[in-house]
Amino acid sequence: MSAAAEPKKIRVAVVGTGEFGRNHARVYRELTGAELIGVYDQSPQRAAAVAQEFQAPVVQGLEELQGRADAVSLAVPTVAHAQVGCKLLEMGLDVLVEKPMAVDLAEADALLSVARKNKRILQVGHVERFNPAVRAVEPILNRPLFFEVHRLGVFTPRSLDVDVIYDLMIHDLDILLALVKEKVTEVKAVGIPVLTDKVDIAHARLEFAGGAVANVTASRVSTERVRKMRFFQQHEYISLDYARRDALRIGVKRPGPQPEFGFEKLNAPTVEPLHAELEAFIDASRTRKEPPTNGAAGRAALELAGRVMASIQEHAARVQPEALAARENSTT
Repeated sequence: MSAAAEPKKIRVAVVGTGEFGRNHARVYRELTGAELIGVYDQSPQRAAAVAQEFQAPVVQGLEELQGRADAVSLAVPTVAHAQVGCKLLEMGLDVLVEKPMAVDLAEADALLSVARKNKRILQVGHVERFNPAVRAVEPILNRPLFFEVHRLGVFTPRSLDVDVIYDLMIHDLDILLALVKEKVTEVKAVGIPVLTDKVDIAHARLEFAGGAVANVTASRVSTERVRKMRFFQQHEYISLDYARRDALRIGVKRPGPQPEFGFEKLNAPTVEPLHAELEAFIDASRTRKEPPTNGAAGRAALELAGRVMASIQEHAARVQPEALAARENSTT
């Protein structure tokens, strides 16, 4: 292809240069379809460090992006997602907002409304949807009926402004909604704070309209790092390892008292999930086609995370000492 025929590069900026934002800047520098035109952060020192590392200008204010950028990665704290995101969308910029997309559904709806009004792309940073392991199983789905999911991590001071449901579990809630494609009819959950005043470890049981059931565990206070999903469908069992980015299919080749099993390592693309996610964002910005993890998908994951959190709070109210005492008094 001649240089003249190459598609125009999407001019992109990164707003928020913490751990997530820094990685976005790194990947944008690697994407042939993107031009990193600047980084912005409320901390001038942090912005300067990332700008120097990836040879990008420091943007002094969001207003400078109008006319200079086509798209923005928004990686500020969750509490600022709606306010900053709506401002960027109003400025005519496509926005990839990190997950969770907002603190509540009202703010998520505000982002969706402003994106629609301004005909802008709104993508949510559910990066695990772009994990090669997930991409490998999508073509072989055959009405899975039972999921077992574990997302465990050791404690780090990152993302402690949100409960573990919104920090870690929301990835798997998004993936489950994408794989099952049915409404969740029942949610039962339990969770407790361990090292912070937020929920640090949680377990949820979800039931879908078609009968599928999912057990989902998330922890940020574990002694080991585990990122796995296993699910069962007719005559086979599928195992995904998000950390290894691979998937294994185990099927029954010959049933009976002496069954024979077949093992197949599924074909998974060798790509960094964040690279695939940002490539999808750049492509959506260029083609104006909705990305897989669009605003509607982000809202659905946030809504389900809210239902999990509500169930945890309801359970906590039942098991707290005051609640136990009140219940005992009512029965005597």
